[in-house]
Amino acid sequence: MTTLRTGVIGVGYLGQFHAEKYSRNPRAVLAGIVEPDQARASLVADKVKARLFLTVEEIIGEVDALSIVVPTVHHFRIAKQCLEQGIHLLVEKPITETLDQADELVQLAERKGLVLQVGHIERFNPAVRAVKDLLRSPQYLQAERSAPFTIRCTDVNVVLDLMIHDLDIVCDLAGSEPVTVSAAGASIITREIDVVTARIVFRNGCVADVSASRISDEKKRILRVFEEGTVYTADYQSQTATVSRRKEGGAAELVAVPVPAERRDTLYDEIDAFLACVQEKKRPQVSGAEGRRALALARLITDMIENRQTGFLPVP
Repeated sequence: MTTLRTGVIGVGYLGQFHAEKYSRNPRAVLAGIVEPDQARASLVADKVKARLFLTVEEIIGEVDALSIVVPTVHHFRIAKQCLEQGIHLLVEKPITETLDQADELVQLAERKGLVLQVGHIERFNPAVRAVKDLLRSPQYLQAERSAPFTIRCTDVNVVLDLMIHDLDIVCDLAGSEPVTVSAAGASIITREIDVVTARIVFRNGCVADVSASRISDEKKRILRVFEEGTVYTADYQSQTATVSRRKEGGAAELVAVPVPAERRDTLYDEIDAFLACVQEKKRPQVSGAEGRRALALARLITDMIENRQTGFLPVP
């Protein structure tokens, strides 16, 4: 199978890891990186032994596939430019700033026959995958994501920074489209929303409660899925999963049993899946359409909180 020429646009904190994964993936050769900060660019280029480009225009024509790992405000402009030039893309979440931008990218990728994958990395978490394989018809989901405050990523609210991961996961596990949402939250340290909780009702009757905080005392990433007589729990951080059922006989209590889940490098797996889709001309697990769905929820939740709306609203 043909080895792909790959690159990374934006090698800040996360982008450098994208470059490292491409550099050691047998499906690819890392043709170059794009980074306007020359000091940072030189440091990463030396580390991964890749050619350095200072602009997007310079790398077009040198690559078959790219990761876009820049601030969200730049996603649409860069992604559109690359898709128009026939380049397959892995765009970090959220896909774009607006739904109109997401729609345009999805349509452009489809028209060009290109892979457009969105970086919702938790889809590749082995604990989540292990739980998903066991599900039949989830009734209720809980997702909790919290972290102590750091200055990084405070240019966006906690919905777009943290919660959007779980919005994607609950939509995937519910196996149905969201129809109504209710949400509440507050700004505590920054000017943006720092803590939020939302309830999502799906067309098939499944309900999900999702919460996120970036002002917590501890870091926590927990998913619980409730089915008839069973509770599935996935810990994103430890990449472990359990299944709990009522103990037969004796006291009414739940007994938890570990679910086999091999620890993985989820970013490597995400990038490898992207490259495989390009090589095999397959639809990605997290397509542009699914990235758009998570963005629609995140935007709706943000608007509800900022406009102090209450009650349930239909999902656009």
